[in-house]
Amino acid sequence: MSAVQQNVTKEIVIERLKTVNGPDFTGNIVDLGMVSEIFIADGKVFFSITVPAARAQEMEPLRAAAERVVKAIPGVASAVVALTAEKKGGGMEAPVPSRPAPRPVPPAAATPRAAPHAPASHSSGKRGVPGIEAIIAVASGKGGVGKSTTAVNIALGLAANGLRVGVLDADIYGPSMPRLLNIHGRPQTVDGKILKPMENYGLKVMSMGFLVDEETPMIWRGPMVMSALTQMLREVEWGRLDVLVVDMPPGTGDAQLTMAQQVPLAGAVIVSTPQDLALIDARKGLNMFKKVDVPLLGIVENMSYFIAPDTGKRYDIFGHGGARREAERLGVTFLGEVPLEMGIRESSDAGTPVVVSKPDGAEAKIYRDIASKVWDRVNEERDAAAAAVPSIVFE
Repeated sequence: MSAVQQNVTKEIVIERLKTVNGPDFTGNIVDLGMVSEIFIADGKVFFSITVPAARAQEMEPLRAAAERVVKAIPGVASAVVALTAEKKGGGMEAPVPSRPAPRPVPPAAATPRAAPHAPASHSSGKRGVPGIEAIIAVASGKGGVGKSTTAVNIALGLAANGLRVGVLDADIYGPSMPRLLNIHGRPQTVDGKILKPMENYGLKVMSMGFLVDEETPMIWRGPMVMSALTQMLREVEWGRLDVLVVDMPPGTGDAQLTMAQQVPLAGAVIVSTPQDLALIDARKGLNMFKKVDVPLLGIVENMSYFIAPDTGKRYDIFGHGGARREAERLGVTFLGEVPLEMGIRESSDAGTPVVVSKPDGAEAKIYRDIASKVWDRVNEERDAAAAAVPSIVFE
């Protein structure tokens, strides 16, 4: 740590935050008691701001202002600022109608269970993709919760567990897989029509980021987005895959809903952070998949806690356990907690996700365990669907 960075203290951060007005310009966010405990490590500042739940949507400028003044402090490399809402009463909204409780998740087997060779066609009219046995969506109700990093590490965890895995980057407006997986260049074509997926770390990957320059703005309307997603899914030579992980766009707009309605998803994984605001948005994602009859494989709590590298002390900067409690309340499997760890972000930005860059590390083990639970849930849902098909007996 540099000498300049050592001078960044909580007291300096607090003084700067006192320049940020509270809601309706009444006082400042520090004196109003809205700022959580502040943690500083390697020039990076972490804290959350508690706001009224009923006014959560209008508080983003306040969060941005707090982030801006902290980043302006000499020696501050970056700032992570989250909005947190205090939950009032017995819950913000009614629980999502749940499926029958799933069977207990068995320990991950040494050899992953293979899927049937023919992708099933759904009675709802969803058409399968030849060669792909199961398609899993990784989604979030809002951006900024680490969905793409979680998706790529789950995909690598599934591959590390012995499965043939592909990744579809469905975030048309902000494709991140080229950077996360350190893949450059343009995909080749077969007969000038079908695209060949790009590959790295044993994954087959397709992303809009391979087809346009990284800094090219994507100003597309809904039908154009769906056309692009359809081509990247169905006009790609995926070959034989046990599972295709789809990194969904954040939110619950038309593109996400149409994708869930038209693609035969084996299930969805929801990524959330611990605080209530993120969980409000996570519920929107859960509700969307429920409405189109997509199985909910479980919830991952990202940025769950922080372990100080110098002392080993644990900090629950953005709260803790909110996603686990929400999963229990909704009858959805809780898949695991991923810590707020510098190495996860740094390795992702460098294109070497922790599951491949530090395969024996604690974070890689967390992702592999989550991947095992996800695959177990896929097989549970498949077995439940098979059992629900009535047998026809001719006499």
